[in-house]
Amino acid sequence: MLPELTPKQQKLFRYLEREIGRSGKTPSLRQAADKMGVSHAAISQLLGALEEKGVLKRDGRYSRTIHLFNRVQGAAGTTRWREVPVIGRIAAGLPLYAQQEWEGSLVVDSTIYRGSHLFALKVKGDSMKGAAILDGDLVICEPRQYAENGEIIVALIHHEEATVKRFFRRKQHIELRPENPVHGPKRYPFSEVLIQGKVIGVQRGPDVFR
Repeated sequence: MLPELTPKQQKLFRYLEREIGRSGKTPSLRQAADKMGVSHAAISQLLGALEEKGVLKRDGRYSRTIHLFNRVQGAAGTTRWREVPVIGRIAAGLPLYAQQEWEGSLVVDSTIYRGSHLFALKVKGDSMKGAAILDGDLVICEPRQYAENGEIIVALIHHEEATVKRFFRRKQHIELRPENPVHGPKRYPFSEVLIQGKVIGVQRGPDVFR
């Protein structure tokens, strides 16, 4: 029992424990809200109250890790998640205008994705399917302003078009290479390519906060 918690706080805490134990994944805010019959805002408030009472800990503002604690304040290793912001869309094919608005958040395993200030982008197109990055996938990215040859990166082209490709630095230009024989590589002067991040993971059909 958690005697210092209200019935709703206990219900949310037990729900999180049960769902993570069952599936190994943390439910989204939408799933928690639907299960408890309350709004997203109410779930956020309940999480804040649980944190104040010392039964969970949240780190960071946008990309955060949440730890649930047991009765003796030991961290339950399987009960933590990380929320990564989904920032607009990118194109795996023809570059798409780099949108800055957020489209929600993605919950990922914090033991796998440990970098700082991670972000996610939604892929449109099939030019990276040879790297198992498909249309509609979310690529999880580590912010970077440089890249090594062969890395899959997010690049800003002409300061306004974003794309995901495999990076190669040549003597006279930068080559951004797709992973689909239907699409050919693109070559750009150094001044026209701005590295935004390195792709470190892919999520297919994820739960996204709205």
